[in-house]
Amino acid sequence: MLPIKLSASWLLLSQIDIVTVLVIVVVFFSILLVLGIRKSYKLKKENERLDKISEEMARKEEKYRDFTEGHMYNNN
Repeated sequence: MLPIKLSASWLLLSQIDIVTVLVIVVVFFSILLVLGIRKSYKLKKENERLDKISEEMARKEEKYRDFTEGHMYNNN
């Protein structure tokens, strides 16, 4: 009867080890998920900021300036 008790305690220890490993894995992937969501939020804010800058630059009316006037290949 003694070997049965030892094997039962071994199974219990094994289940505790499995639960411990699963908890560690869940915590690890939860951290990765939170970091990914945080990064996504930051990228979204940066994209909105760049879109705003792009719209402001598009609104500015810049006059065309001919940059070829002083070019050495200009045949005029």
